Amino acid sequence: MPDEQKVATPQAAIAASLRRERARAGLSLTEVANRAGIAKSTLSQLESGAGNPSIETLWALCVALDMPFSRLLDPPRPSVQVIRAGEGPVVAAEASDYRATLLAASPPNARRDLFRVTAEPGHARTSEPHMPGAVEHVLLAAGRARAGLVASPVELRPGDYISYPADVVHVFEALESGTWATLMVEYT
Repeated sequence: MPDEQKVATPQAAIAASLRRERARAGLSLTEVANRAGIAKSTLSQLESGAGNPSIETLWALCVALDMPFSRLLDPPRPSVQVIRAGEGPVVAAEASDYRATLLAASPPNARRDLFRVTAEPGHARTSEPHMPGAVEHVLLAAGRARAGLVASPVELRPGDYISYPADVVHVFEALESGTWATLMVEYT
């Protein structure tokens, strides 16, 4: 049975995915760690299923391995899938109250991932550039937020939509408690 079908926790899924993608790319632990700007020991721990990585660390690894973020968490799924509010694999940011739950990963012939994002006021979630050509689409469901390019974020209210290049530094900042949005990341 493939690793993806045996995993039960997000950390185990991440570990199996990192090992698989690093092998696919033919890269050493040292090379991937250097490309991602993390310690080799951190990558080794993540590949063994230890630790609780932040979104920032996981994005850096995805960029280093040229892979969509969802490939870290998404095991094979049935053709009909329901994810109830509060369920699903969640990863959190380091410096802000921001969590992303993978809702739908891109199928092999397309490159897009769909997330539910929850955030609370206090610290903006600044994201480093993703893979070249990546675009983020945000549809705000509740609360208020500021999102978009760091140099010119836009204030959003429920029902507002924004898209922006995600291959440059960008931001999502909750302005009210209970803020949540749907986030789709497209990869070209």
